[in-house]
Amino acid sequence: MRPPSYEAIVDEFAASIRSGSLPAGTRLPPHRALARERRIALATATRVYAELAAMGLVVGEPGRGTFVRARSGYDGLEPSRVLPVPRVADLSFNQPLGEGQSDRLRQALRALSVSGEAEALLRQDPPGGRLHERAVVATYLLGRGIDTAPATVLLTSGAQQAIDCVLRSLTRPGDVLAVDALTYPGVKLLAAAHGLGLAPIPVTATGPDLAALDLLCRTRPVRAIYTIPTLHNPLGWVLDRERRDHLVALARAHDCLIVEDGTYAFLDPSPPPPLQALAPERTCYVAGLSKNVAPGLRFGFAVLPGGHVETVTRSLRLAAWGAPGLVTALATGWLADGTVARWEEDRRSDAAARQDIARSALAGMSLTAHPVSYMVWLGLEPHQRPDHVAAQLARAGILVSTADAFATGPHRPRALRLALATPPRDELENVLHHLRDVVDAIPP
Repeated sequence: MRPPSYEAIVDEFAASIRSGSLPAGTRLPPHRALARERRIALATATRVYAELAAMGLVVGEPGRGTFVRARSGYDGLEPSRVLPVPRVADLSFNQPLGEGQSDRLRQALRALSVSGEAEALLRQDPPGGRLHERAVVATYLLGRGIDTAPATVLLTSGAQQAIDCVLRSLTRPGDVLAVDALTYPGVKLLAAAHGLGLAPIPVTATGPDLAALDLLCRTRPVRAIYTIPTLHNPLGWVLDRERRDHLVALARAHDCLIVEDGTYAFLDPSPPPPLQALAPERTCYVAGLSKNVAPGLRFGFAVLPGGHVETVTRSLRLAAWGAPGLVTALATGWLADGTVARWEEDRRSDAAARQDIARSALAGMSLTAHPVSYMVWLGLEPHQRPDHVAAQLARAGILVSTADAFATGPHRPRALRLALATPPRDELENVLHHLRDVVDAIPP
């Protein structure tokens, strides 16, 4: 009987992992044992595991073996949201909602239904939005330290689409995108989709290693730098003014585009100036209303250097034209009447309270977080594999994200990101105590 090809073995393992019959944390046979069992060469067995690792399904640990990866939380692929037990909490995504928001939505929809704008909402807006609605966003951005003309603002279906269109239109396949070694997972997906090479920048406790970035730009043709200078995801840092000036100087010296992600920036009431204000000629500022208003609103925007507006507008037209008219009317109405500003203030108080709960419930554990943030970076002990810990938590009804989701280089820290915004605040303490019990129970 002819032994199966390595592709057939890879497909068999992949199907078992995706179906859950090989659950996360399962240790697979050693290379030699697999070779014997399947009557294949040792090199072929090694190739099988290499293919599975490239697919993101397994992880190899020197001296310990090959393990099925946990895919709970956002790791670039949509994980199964079905848990083996009733769900206790989702700490893998931040989906903040405030008290009374659903009532405010009903009121806004009723007002739109009787306004003179109702028929206009059924028509198609120009790509990037109508100028008077772009002006509302430009006015709002004054509160973030960005003074720009409405014509440089494009409205999008969320911040992810804004980043997508910027990268799609202002880079080319093969270009190098410099990113923090730990960063927002969505940019990894976009880089892969657009054929960009990711160049990780080592991170420090207070921000990216700018000396390493300088060396990177001297040795590789970096086209753009993607950065989150205010309330970094997942590490929570806020770059000080000196580091911002240094980063801008490097971008100018090496003629790099800057893509500044301001998604969580609203949580810091008085940050240093955004990079867009320091280098408007080369910075594309992107953000949205998913964290300060509602994740389902899907409203975002990009502030662009004047010379790039037309190019990115063409990309928007190709992608999805921009934000739907109804969503734009809701979002700009709430921006104009101060509703968003009030909700942002509520979010800041809520995030600070949740951080206090986390610091108390997880005291003594390795925590990295900003005091007004919706995230905690939880370091694990040397014997605790993040994928195994995540699998154990999922079995206890708690979803988390592992460091793999955020890593852009070969180093995968032993850490989890905990998103604090989704569970009801009065349940968060119990959730985190439960999480701690599960983590502490994992034996060396």
